[in-house]
Amino acid sequence: MRADRLISILLLLQNNERMTTRELAKELEVTERTIHRDMEALSAAGIPVLAERGKFGGWRLLEKYRTNLTGLKADEIKTLLLSPSFQHLADLGISDDWKEARQKLLAAIPAPMKDDVKDISNRIHIDTGTWRQTPREMKSFGIVQQAVWEEKKLQIQYEKAGKQTSERIVEPLGLVAKGNIWYLIAASDEKIKSYRVSRIVDAKLLKENFSRPNDFDLAGYWQESKQKFISSLPRFEVEVEMAPTIIQRINFTGRFVQVIHLDSPKHDGWIPASLCFDTEQEAREYILGFGNQIKIVRPVSLRKSVRGMAEGVVNLYSENER
Repeated sequence: MRADRLISILLLLQNNERMTTRELAKELEVTERTIHRDMEALSAAGIPVLAERGKFGGWRLLEKYRTNLTGLKADEIKTLLLSPSFQHLADLGISDDWKEARQKLLAAIPAPMKDDVKDISNRIHIDTGTWRQTPREMKSFGIVQQAVWEEKKLQIQYEKAGKQTSERIVEPLGLVAKGNIWYLIAASDEKIKSYRVSRIVDAKLLKENFSRPNDFDLAGYWQESKQKFISSLPRFEVEVEMAPTIIQRINFTGRFVQVIHLDSPKHDGWIPASLCFDTEQEAREYILGFGNQIKIVRPVSLRKSVRGMAEGVVNLYSENER
């Protein structure tokens, strides 16, 4: 509804110093022309909305203007009470603060709404951990957080592949939790990079401050970086025929293989499929694990290498039985 969108624009401008038409359109999922019409409506209603032109221009509210519009709907309150990852809260050292803030929010909810929202944590629980978590050691996490909040440069010892470490000075811009792994997003040599926090073996907070880029968007950077990483991953595609008895198992092993498509069963019951692996070695080991339940169609080279591995296994156990 337009009324809800106008309220959203007002709150966005109140919570942000300045926003461009494009930013507002993206946030509210409408066209830029719609934003211009909404601004005209706000202005006609007496809201002091100002347009500033130029490179750093945008829409803003008249200085010191604040709306008293603070009413929240029941569904909006529910979103605020959804439990984030307790592991992430503990990592950041704010789990107790979150619990206290939640109690204060519950206490401020109007009585008619309380029954609808107070039990939400008993209905929805979010767990970002894995089933078998590897113990994580983040010795420098506290210092990294401090540097992010205080906008101070950070000197880090970073562990690379092969256990080699390198020293660098970075400008910490933010922290991102991907699953149960934390990444530091930081600028170094005028480039923004991602650093896995568990690989920062030592960190020293420097006295020198830095200036954050005005146009830096942490969520936007991470999304773009993630897509680039995914597109750069190696792909090894295989055409196979599978026995019907293993189809369900294949669909539940997405960690190792991606099922691109499944065809209808052939007259002999075998099911043609296209599978994708990261590497040929992964494909070889995975397919061999299903014994005579998967037949490789293409590439021919994979058929030969799997046969070689199978013969090697047979020879190994034949020698042990002599």
